[in-house]
Amino acid sequence: MSTSQTGSLTNLLLLGRGLDLESERGVSCTGELPEASDPELVSRARIARAALGDRALVLGHHYQRDEVIEFADITGDSFKLAQAAAAQSSAEYIIFCGVHFMAESADILTSSNQKVILPDLAAGCSMADMATANQVQECWSQLSAIGIADRTIPVTYMNSSAAIKSFTGEHGGTICTSSNAKKSMEWAFTQGEKILFLPDQHLGRNTAVLSLGLTLADCVLWNPWKPMGGLTAEQLQAAKIILWRGHCSVHGRFSVESVNEVRKRLPGVKVLVHPECQNEVVSIADVVGSTEAIIRAVEQSPPGSKWAIGTELNLVSRLAKNHPDKEIVFLDKTVCYCSTMNRIDLPHLVWAMESLVAGHVVNQIKVDPATARFSKLALEQMLAL
Repeated sequence: MSTSQTGSLTNLLLLGRGLDLESERGVSCTGELPEASDPELVSRARIARAALGDRALVLGHHYQRDEVIEFADITGDSFKLAQAAAAQSSAEYIIFCGVHFMAESADILTSSNQKVILPDLAAGCSMADMATANQVQECWSQLSAIGIADRTIPVTYMNSSAAIKSFTGEHGGTICTSSNAKKSMEWAFTQGEKILFLPDQHLGRNTAVLSLGLTLADCVLWNPWKPMGGLTAEQLQAAKIILWRGHCSVHGRFSVESVNEVRKRLPGVKVLVHPECQNEVVSIADVVGSTEAIIRAVEQSPPGSKWAIGTELNLVSRLAKNHPDKEIVFLDKTVCYCSTMNRIDLPHLVWAMESLVAGHVVNQIKVDPATARFSKLALEQMLAL
């Protein structure tokens, strides 16, 4: 879906994410998007990439399609790509093949003379949209009213809007990814007595219980659609971690039934899942890890090993293709891609690169200075950890 198809919805999302709408005008694929069936598409991509040379850096998240990953200079999870963006100072263009919040973070961490390009503005994240700036501010006001906000440190998952990252930085918190959630939460407990964890309840709960040694009773769930989050003042005062009611639509689909079924079907299989999965699934898995950890576990396993992997299908399929000496299957029998990650395809990447070659900057992601200021504090705290 191009920007011209998203219309006013895109504008509303951009406003909610703290973006400068002026920088987003005139960015639609107004008829120039190549056909996916174009037999010259791959050669066009190669020509455009060569023409851009060192002026551009293409970042590709592990969940992207193979046709996009082929042209990525660096591949990684959101943490690795944030590091790569922060370390990059020479490229004029950062072409981010991921989703909106990742491109926002890249814009915050790069210099003012660099431009971050998202090939398709419709590549968002349903989890990130589960926590809006107004909802989080209302939550904080209620925590302040019962006298615990000054003892609470916000820890926000990378999968969040720039506006939420800005809130986190303004209130002395940090950003985390699935790679460093444990370290981030340990740091937060040196700064305060409680954590407000946004927006993925599962990563927060799993890290608290499996990595920090807390109990499920130490965690409460804040529902932004209910008064006082659906909790009492006593529950909030007793809690160590206040989890936001958000989740990943892909990782949340894996179930205990999925695990039991694959173990019955493939004797000797090891179940490997992402910490965004539900706690009951993570609790019975053989291995739990971030995207990068999942890749390492498979790479370091012996030939003949069997893996049922609970994460995005593009990555699972790529691992199976790259490791034919191992049996690798998707944990759930129902095929499911991340629909928003999957929006960036080769036609959009070609369109973006060819536009830049022609001197037209398209789909630039630009976070407004006020939002970027506090977001950068939180992101730099993450990188420092």
